[in-house]
Amino acid sequence: MDSEDRIALFLDYENLALGARDHLGGMTFDFRPIADALAERGRVVVRRAYADWSYFDEDRRMLTRSHVELIEMPQRMGASRKNAADIKMAVDAMELAFERDYISTFVLCTGDSDFTPLVDKLRGLNKRVIGVGVEKSTSALLPPACDEFLYYDRLEGVDARSSRTRGGGRTARATPEPEPRRAKPVPEPEPEPVPEVGDVDELAVIVAQTVAGLQGSSGGEVTASTLKRTLLRKDPTFSESDYGFRAFGELLRHLGDRNVIELSGGRAKGDPEVALPEHGDREDGFALLRSVVLDAGGGGAALSGLKNQVRRVRPDFSEKKLGYRTFLQFCKAAATGGAVQLRWNPEADDYLVTATS
Repeated sequence: MDSEDRIALFLDYENLALGARDHLGGMTFDFRPIADALAERGRVVVRRAYADWSYFDEDRRMLTRSHVELIEMPQRMGASRKNAADIKMAVDAMELAFERDYISTFVLCTGDSDFTPLVDKLRGLNKRVIGVGVEKSTSALLPPACDEFLYYDRLEGVDARSSRTRGGGRTARATPEPEPRRAKPVPEPEPEPVPEVGDVDELAVIVAQTVAGLQGSSGGEVTASTLKRTLLRKDPTFSESDYGFRAFGELLRHLGDRNVIELSGGRAKGDPEVALPEHGDREDGFALLRSVVLDAGGGGAALSGLKNQVRRVRPDFSEKKLGYRTFLQFCKAAATGGAVQLRWNPEADDYLVTATS
């Protein structure tokens, strides 16, 4: 237990509940997906939610069953009430940060950019900060400030397609029983929309570049856990599930099968070492590029169309497999390695690639 992260959870409940209602098809906010996501990250020792609970009667029961402490903000003065709740939540978070050293992670469930200074202060106190918010109601300023940001609508167990309600709603008034009539054919249910999946090729480039950067800066081994933390520092909203993978290890195995990275046993079980393939693949790529440019003649070859010439020689060629985002980036690396020369030709408004002598 001593190695577990201790988590303090703070919910700006009105922000989350209204965000879910307004942007997720009128659905009612459910705390369980957040609790499940945090259970994977550590031990939650403090749970507090802030709202005028007279507006959220059913939600009170749901949160109480989940052992969330309800902080009542009874003012009914519009923006003043909202500001009072924000200030109370920020003060309580700072108080805990100073009083309870064992709390290592603060989770702020809100999409309000007003909490960005609180995030900065907590991180300055060496606390890890995770944000949670509804995607369409979250300010663009908040996620980059956090160590990790979870969009509520992407969490496992959140069904944004249906408009769910709890008990206590209006009761339908009785209506006269309609006269019997011929039954109409039941329409076929519409197929569920397929969730969008991120571009795995682009992710492969980001992963390869990140591994290369970590190897260059640390000079030592790069573990899967270190790689995941670094990817989250680059993009706090990163999640392997957005690319169709159930776990980060599954993503790494997929990239390993594509020869983007290499995996080997690490010091800790379940935390393999991640490395780039031997540079021979890149050297082969540079050599291939040089041979194609040589075949083009002494005048060299224009960059536009050069990739197609390379693929005529080797149809499976892809600069992304070698860790480069674009073909131009690959050519610049080849020029740095001395395989070719690259210069801008203003007359052709294009780069000219020539083979080194």
